[in-house]
Parts: sequence; C-alpha cells; structure tokens
Amino acid sequence: MLVFFLVSLFASALGALCGIGGGIVMRPVLDTLRLADVETISFLSGCAVLAMSAYSVAAGMLAQKKRGEKQTVPGMTPLAIGAAFGGVAGKLLFGILIARAADPALAGRAQALCVALMAVLTLACTLLRGRIKPRSLESRALCLLAGFAMGALSGFLGIGGGPVNLIVLFFFFGMDTKPAARASLYIIFFSQGASLLYTLLTRSVPEFLPAALALMVLGGIAGGMAGRWIHKRISGKIAGRLLVGLMALILALSVYSAAIS
Repeated sequence: MLVFFLVSLFASALGALCGIGGGIVMRPVLDTLRLADVETISFLSGCAVLAMSAYSVAAGMLAQKKRGEKQTVPGMTPLAIGAAFGGVAGKLLFGILIARAADPALAGRAQALCVALMAVLTLACTLLRGRIKPRSLESRALCLLAGFAMGALSGFLGIGGGPVNLIVLFFFFGMDTKPAARASLYIIFFSQGASLLYTLLTRSVPEFLPAALALMVLGGIAGGMAGRWIHKRISGKIAGRLLVGLMALILALSVYSAAIS
C-alpha cells in the first residue's frame, strides 16, 4: 500500500510540474513492480491522474481569479472537448484489445511500447524545438480533431497523454514549457474525466483494493500540490531540463517493462 501511495505522489508531482499528467510515470513503474494486472493499473493510475489534474486546474484558475488575471487556460477548451471524446474512444479500444488478446500480457506490452515511443518523440521535440518554427492552429475543427487524437492515446494508455499534449501545444500553439504544462493539465482533466465516466457507466471497473485506490488518489492530490508549488518557483528553462530527464527515465522503464512482460 505504501508503494502505491509513493508512486502516485512522486509521479503526480512530476506530472503537475512538467504537465505530463503523471500517469506516464506511474504505468511503467507499477508495471515493472508487478503490483497488479494491467487493467487494474490502468484504472488506478487514471484515477490518480484525474485527481491531480482536477486539483491543479482548480487551484490555477482560483489563483488567476484572485489576481484579476484573464483565464487563459479555458482558451484550450476545443482541444479539451476533443480530448474528452478521444478518451472514451481510447478506453474502448483498450477494452477490445484486452478482450481479444490471446495473452493478457500482450496488452501491457503494447502499452509499454507506445509509452516508450511517446517518450522518444517528446525527447526529440523538446531538444529540437528551437529549430522548428511553431504553427498557429486556429481552426476549431482541427483543434477538436487534435484533441480527439490526444485523448484517444490518453484513454488507451491510461497515462493522461501529457507528452503528446506538450508536443501539440509546443508546435501548434507556440507555447513555452510552463504555459504548456498548465494547458496540458486542463486537457488531461477532460480526457481522464470522460474516460473514468465511461468505465463507470459501462460497469467495466476492474477488481482493485479500495485502500490502493484511496492512497493513489491521495497521492495524486498531494503530488499536484507539491508540483504546483515547485512549478511557480522554477524557470521555464529548468522545467524543460526536468522534462528531458524524465522522458529519458520513462523510456528506459518502458523498454524494460515491455521486455519482461
């Protein structure tokens, strides 16, 4: 139980700090430790990510309101709405894969490899961002489509989709690391919320220990608080370096998890 809490706490702190959601850290770690089956890990990590993103978004909006600042994150609402529908589609795809896979471990291996690919893409985009001119995505239809793709990955992997969100926000909205992190958490909240609602409505919640769920949600909120506190006290350059280091670690964990599945 302590391991569930600590993994959720540190992953959520890093997720809130870098805008990656935290699930992309929880999944490889919990898969490697073999603390539960792939469906349960996906559900528990999704709940923790939802709790962390809900706190981070609410706290950020409240702080902006107190300072009398313009609410900038809701400008990402078309992306977030698309991500909500995508989150349900991704969850449905994961359920089909689990049901039809001859070996349930194949689903976990597929997820691990997808996470590794996302880590590679995020690393490359972060390191090469200065050489690529960002574009301006203004069409609402394209924003909805991009959000759908981001949410589908989030729902399928149960990780929040943060790295993909950051890539889209970097190159299609020209955001720096810290604003992109805040916007990413807003999008994650919608996608994970829709994914969890779908799971509840279809009664496809896997078996889990209630204590594990409570501790992971608690760790998600506590991690969100810690990550937000650190986020306000570091520069965008340092946040970018942390993101690069984190993606390298996730890549190594994901490859190892896929190898032992």
